[in-house]
Amino acid sequence: MRSRTPHSKKFLEYIGSNWADSEASMPEPAEVVPYAARRREAVAAAFAGKVLVFESGAAQVRSNDTDYLYRPHSAFSHLTGWGSAAVPESVLVIDARGAEAISTLYFRETAGRNTDEFFANPAIGEFWVGQRPSLLQVSAQLGLQTASLNQLSKFKKSVPKPDLVVHSKSPELAQFVSELRLIKDEFEIAEMRKAVAASIKGFEEVAKNLGAAAAHPRGERIVETAFYTQARIEGNYLGYETIAAAGHHACVLHWVNNDGPVNSGDLILIDAGVEVDSLYTADVTRTLPVSGKYSEVQRKVYEAVREAADAAFAVAKPGNKFKDVHAAAMEVIAAKTAEWGFLPVSAEESLLPENQFHRRWMVHGTSHHLGLDVHDCAQARREMYLDAEIQPGMIFTIEPGLYFHQDDLLVPQEFRGIGVRIEDDVLITETGAENLTAALPRQAEEVEAWLQKLAR
Repeated sequence: MRSRTPHSKKFLEYIGSNWADSEASMPEPAEVVPYAARRREAVAAAFAGKVLVFESGAAQVRSNDTDYLYRPHSAFSHLTGWGSAAVPESVLVIDARGAEAISTLYFRETAGRNTDEFFANPAIGEFWVGQRPSLLQVSAQLGLQTASLNQLSKFKKSVPKPDLVVHSKSPELAQFVSELRLIKDEFEIAEMRKAVAASIKGFEEVAKNLGAAAAHPRGERIVETAFYTQARIEGNYLGYETIAAAGHHACVLHWVNNDGPVNSGDLILIDAGVEVDSLYTADVTRTLPVSGKYSEVQRKVYEAVREAADAAFAVAKPGNKFKDVHAAAMEVIAAKTAEWGFLPVSAEESLLPENQFHRRWMVHGTSHHLGLDVHDCAQARREMYLDAEIQPGMIFTIEPGLYFHQDDLLVPQEFRGIGVRIEDDVLITETGAENLTAALPRQAEEVEAWLQKLAR
């Protein structure tokens, strides 16, 4: 496929001739245009007098001369509105030196078919990777001034070095644009609803394929691919690598090998999310009984986790602190593990900062912001994130869990190898939290009925 191509003058003339004129239709302005414009205005106001550079990034090599599916940097997409269709190595420049900021999107526009790039460059040639849009087309779609990427170097040289701020090299700028995503606008909320809806379809396909998974020696792969198929059909890709963890694998928090069996009588923990074309992603976890019914001890652990999640939901409302969500869940986890006799002290004593013994069985946090990144707003300051007041427009997860490793001698044998997590995506409203993932059952009886309904 990578054979050498001829480059004689005669061949260049031949391959560059007799092509029909391509239809250069102008797209309608994208729905995101006014929202992205307001985001750029906020950045420009915060960094007045500077020239701000946001790079989409280059394609990432997977192996030798093959790349991963391209995904632009989240900050770039947030400020341009360009999602899965973005051209690699594009750059947004916001020139905030004047009375009114000027934004320009530089990218590698479509090349002529009379150039050897067209047929001879397997990395960017349109014969190989498809036609790129024109400057005018992207400008019409995103409501941005556009320019050829080959003009960027000259422009940057014209800017005094103290005035040039590159996102990837400026912690201050990275922090600001990360915090800009803490409160979602109407467009972002709508995209998150799409991502959740697509993810729910993915979980339905998982439920339908549990029987097939149980019959295969690497049944976790059956589960993984059932979700992946829906992610590609309904969206752009997975928001992150799917966790399909059956049996004791569910106690490994980031189990992504997904190469184990799915045995009847075990639980399977699926943590998965669909990324839609705008690049917003859901993040959902359900822990399902492979046989369709929870055993007594599985149900005990499962319902304890659900109670912890319900306690977190109760405090996820404006006026409370973000960290209160985790604290509420931990009170239940401490109470349950004390009730079962696992703690060396009372639940109240375990909750003291110097103890935290209950955290042996839940070492992760209960919530994280969600959006363009599965762990969104990661560069935000602590006072804007963990210590911040919950506000309408925030979208985050609620995901307590309990994990009893198979070699954990502090718990009875019947608990060992059980891992349970329940994760929902919530939108903070003026009065509380809307569970965006409510269409997926959470209570044990509801989960069992849902599995029975979808079983093949």
